Amino acid sequence: MILVERLRHDYEGKGNYAVYDVSFSVAPGTIFGFLGPSGAGKSTVQNILTGLLPLQEGRAELAGTRVSDLRSAFFNKVGYSFELPNLYNTLTGYENLAFFAGLFSVPTEDPMKLLARVGLAAAAGKRVAQYSKGMKQRLLFLRSIINRPEILFLDEPESGLDPATALVVKDLIREQRDRGAAILLTTHNMYAADELCDRVAFIDRGRILAEGSPRELKLGYGEKLVRVEYRERGEPASERLDLAGEPGRERLAAIARSGALETVHSTEATLESIFIELTGRRLAE
Repeated sequence: MILVERLRHDYEGKGNYAVYDVSFSVAPGTIFGFLGPSGAGKSTVQNILTGLLPLQEGRAELAGTRVSDLRSAFFNKVGYSFELPNLYNTLTGYENLAFFAGLFSVPTEDPMKLLARVGLAAAAGKRVAQYSKGMKQRLLFLRSIINRPEILFLDEPESGLDPATALVVKDLIREQRDRGAAILLTTHNMYAADELCDRVAFIDRGRILAEGSPRELKLGYGEKLVRVEYRERGEPASERLDLAGEPGRERLAAIARSGALETVHSTEATLESIFIELTGRRLAE
């Protein structure tokens, strides 16, 4: 369990808060996504929870222990994957994983099996200095799960990955959730959040603007519109219908009864469109 209540952080101590009154929780077996642009406060929250920044105001706990009280043995339960690579370049990919596995006093995964899962088995004996950015990103992710963590922090886990490899990594993330890990995923990638997260929070300028499951947010902020395509006198035609009202539903039924209906497309809100509605700016800004 990750618990955060009324978290605040001021880098300069002048009342300019990078994070202000942030509250959320992540239950075991849940992927919680922080969705926001660079500088929104995502990394600040993550850095406080991982001990890289001191706790200034509010409450922050990992598995019932205050972050200020964490001791080295507790980190057997935690995994981290940050966007910027911090690997040993003179060691091979296998040696990096084996070295970090040796730091834990709990059972760990087989490095070679993990490397094979993400297509790095052939590069296991190659020095990391020779790895591409995408290869390093895969290795960083594997390092974060080698100790079978109960709490997992992921920062832009798909950065630099090709689509096929990103699918494999997403499957591995879901496997961590399914075995009971509480996962905090920070990203500005709306598609990754929509595909992976059980719950998401929109954060901007240090404040959480909305929180819920992707479905709840899209239903709450979207419109019940569909675009229908059909044939009228042999020519293609289309309409946008509002299914929240009786006229729209009746019109859709009439087109369907006519036998001319060809396609129906939903026009639900996307996470990006919701974020733009809430903030007036795009996620990638």
